[in-house]
Amino acid sequence: MSNIHTATKSMTMLSSYFHSLSQTPHRLRRRMLATWTPDQEFNQVRQRSGADMKRKLNWYDLVALGVGGMLGVGVFVTTGPVALHHSGPSVFISYIIAGISALLSSLCYTEFAVQVPVAGGAFCYLRLTFGEFLGYFAGANILMEYVFSNAAVARSFTEYLSFAFGQNDPNVWRVEVHGLPKDYNMLDFPAVALILLLTLCLCHSTKESSLLNLIMSVFHVIFFGFIIVAGYCNGSAKNLVSPKGLAPFGVRGVLDGAAIVYFSYIGYDSASTMAEEVKDPFKSLPIGIVGSVLITTLLYCLMAVSLCMMVPYNKITEKASYSIAFLKIGWSWASNLVGAGACLGIVASLLVAMLGQARYLCVIGRARLVPSWLAKVHPSTGTPLNATVFLGLCTASIALFTELDIIIELISIGTLLVFYMVANALIYRRYVITNHTPPLHTLFFLFLLSLSALCFSMAWKFKQQWWGLLLFGVFMITITAFFQHVVPISIAQDGHWYVPFMPWPAAMSIFLNVFLMTTLKILSFQRFAIWACFITIFYLLYGVHSTYQAEEIEMVGVNEVNSSAISLQTKVEIQVH
Repeated sequence: MSNIHTATKSMTMLSSYFHSLSQTPHRLRRRMLATWTPDQEFNQVRQRSGADMKRKLNWYDLVALGVGGMLGVGVFVTTGPVALHHSGPSVFISYIIAGISALLSSLCYTEFAVQVPVAGGAFCYLRLTFGEFLGYFAGANILMEYVFSNAAVARSFTEYLSFAFGQNDPNVWRVEVHGLPKDYNMLDFPAVALILLLTLCLCHSTKESSLLNLIMSVFHVIFFGFIIVAGYCNGSAKNLVSPKGLAPFGVRGVLDGAAIVYFSYIGYDSASTMAEEVKDPFKSLPIGIVGSVLITTLLYCLMAVSLCMMVPYNKITEKASYSIAFLKIGWSWASNLVGAGACLGIVASLLVAMLGQARYLCVIGRARLVPSWLAKVHPSTGTPLNATVFLGLCTASIALFTELDIIIELISIGTLLVFYMVANALIYRRYVITNHTPPLHTLFFLFLLSLSALCFSMAWKFKQQWWGLLLFGVFMITITAFFQHVVPISIAQDGHWYVPFMPWPAAMSIFLNVFLMTTLKILSFQRFAIWACFITIFYLLYGVHSTYQAEEIEMVGVNEVNSSAISLQTKVEIQVH
């Protein structure tokens, strides 16, 4: 009987699902552009996680989280390959360009984070502004970026670990498996162990994890100071212009390098995902997000110059670049020290990134776009336990097999696209939602701005005439100035932090993100297209139906509560009379 009952129940569920699929067009129209208000997001949606996340973080915790999340990734993973293949000694200029773009994006993130201090980052900002689907699309890309980058960085931990123990082979700790495809055949068990250990740590407490990161970040910055001073003292300025000048690959190589090193700035948005756990979000978030980007950009530039002074750019190695650079100048003991320090920095960046990725998935689960059990917050620890464990296992699985080269540009394109969307959302929210101006004017401006940025970028990519660059550049400046003059804007006197000089910072962010995206390889866009198709299909088969049913049930519940209240009020009035 139990088997028959189970089979009947399964058939009923299957029939119900197929019925839901038949209603996909109707549900898509209802849900795709559905938005929430900040008040609904902060109260109604947040309650779906059960227990609240605990507010324990201060501004200095956010600065440390942002710095810790970025430092270990950028210097030790991307600097060597970009200097060797793209920018040469001018790799520090690539970091400056990427840093300016990240700073502009961080300003957009900061205003949103202050206005909507919940743990959703770009997912929440876009869902509140442009609707459910674009929010989901951004959230899925951020999760992809986090999981893939964490896996890649964990593998670089193993490379530097070998140098910390005096082994000069980056693959000495890995196990080669014959029969697996190239770039997937070096199994990395230390990386898996590190990810699982950090997952357990993050399940315990956010404040303790933040304190651990703060301690590691302080030591990491001191360690950076050692490398910078050692590089300047033992290197030679001649290596910055030898053998082929400061920019051997030209301006194009510097800009191509900037798009790749943008990978290094993944992590500052982790501070915005912690907004729900900050004691004073209105004060702490601007300091934490913007301050961490400025500090990190300065350190990146100094570290890049230090590496290129120690070793000519054409002799820099792709893997464990800094450790091998110290070997080449005869400081073998420093090579071991660099290996140990790099491991520490990578652990700090992984800790922060894994902290942020769990919050993203938790909030996406609250919205019912993924199974709701991923949104649960543990009542005693105040952490999103299920999301932390699930993403930890996913990251460990990818880190076991996949090499960094396969995914680094895919991560960059996903990151740049999300930051581009957030900049558009900020302009729309500031002018249309906050100031109640007609949406058509702002949407037309955003369309022209993106189109002109794309035309400028394509003219640069395909080496067209200089007058095309001048034409599109002047056009972008003109339409931005015209929009600023024609469409009014006023700042609410509510004490919140706002991006100054709007719309210029957000417009510049849109341009730079489009420009840097177009410098990436065609293969990156092909891989991204496959990922975009996959997440769109998931939304059509699961997300839209789950959210539709959840919202319908919630509306029915609200209506029943309201009806009960009205009925009770009527009875009271009758009794009184």
